[in-house]
Amino acid sequence: MSSASGNQVIDRAAALLRAVAATETGGATTSELARATDLARPTAHRLLTALAQQGMVDRDRTSGMWSLGPELYLLGAGAAQRYDITAAASDIVERLARDTGESAFLSARRGDETVCVLSREGSFPLRSHVLYVGIRFPLGVATAGLAILSHLPDREVNEYFSRSALESYWGDEHSENEVRRRIARTRRDGYATNPALLVEGSWGLGAAVFDRAGRPAWALSVTGVQTRFGRDRRAMMGELLLDQAQALSVRLQNRG
Repeated sequence: MSSASGNQVIDRAAALLRAVAATETGGATTSELARATDLARPTAHRLLTALAQQGMVDRDRTSGMWSLGPELYLLGAGAAQRYDITAAASDIVERLARDTGESAFLSARRGDETVCVLSREGSFPLRSHVLYVGIRFPLGVATAGLAILSHLPDREVNEYFSRSALESYWGDEHSENEVRRRIARTRRDGYATNPALLVEGSWGLGAAVFDRAGRPAWALSVTGVQTRFGRDRRAMMGELLLDQAQALSVRLQNRG
């Protein structure tokens, strides 16, 4: 197998693993995963079968649904010692949910995407259900990815736009010009705002969290229904997000 072919297989397998991880608790069918990764169904099935043989994915014999396998748990347990910050962030995410009444989240940057790694529900009974643990969005989509992208150097922002095509999948509101406009506002406000761009009536705010090198590696966010996100309340929640993001950044930078 050539180096290029080997890389393509790895890329496809990794895309399938991410797609499986992004599904809800019940898992996903082969056809759903093929569509999510732009693979032909026979190719997706062949790769999933190979991953299952290694314990990376598991398939329910009754429903045929694919889910993450036990080997990933063992691998993840080792990686968590270095990369998992959920324990350090748990009380901060809980505080955001308690103080705002909205759903609160922690997302981590993974390359050109963010993945939600922690969530807490607020006391307000109406929720937007846009985010859940495991869901991924490209940078610039949803408030976590917008907050992180906005705090990258201009050169890296330009490089990101040169290899991304958000508009083709996410619509005109995610054209480069529109996202750059929101980047400018995020840099001015300090926190990102999503005015119902993903789901009608669902708003969100997000603030970047920085690693020891001062780079945006995570983001805190809150989401809720539009009627709860009036101008004055957005400003209040934005300041709260910035305070808690700063507190978490300091905590992580001082962590041994």
